[in-house]
Amino acid sequence: MADKAAALKYDQETGGAPKVVASGKGELARRIIEKANEFNVPVFANEQLVNSLVDLKIDHEIPSELYQAVVEVFIWLMKNEKKIKDN
Repeated sequence: MADKAAALKYDQETGGAPKVVASGKGELARRIIEKANEFNVPVFANEQLVNSLVDLKIDHEIPSELYQAVVEVFIWLMKNEKKIKDN
């Protein structure tokens, strides 16, 4: 199990950059992942990215230097959307 986790939210209607809606270390990270699994929210493991996200303030947009890494996650989600929904 991961020792760090962060959850992102992107709202196409309001625009702007994705926001960190949850993050934590240790037990909190495990609970974030458990909740994601419970609600069929995809979990994407990228240790370098989560290390950058975990200390950001909740409900604040991610900084521009993380855009490329987060875009790669969203591309992975879009490519795997059908597989994710079927599970």
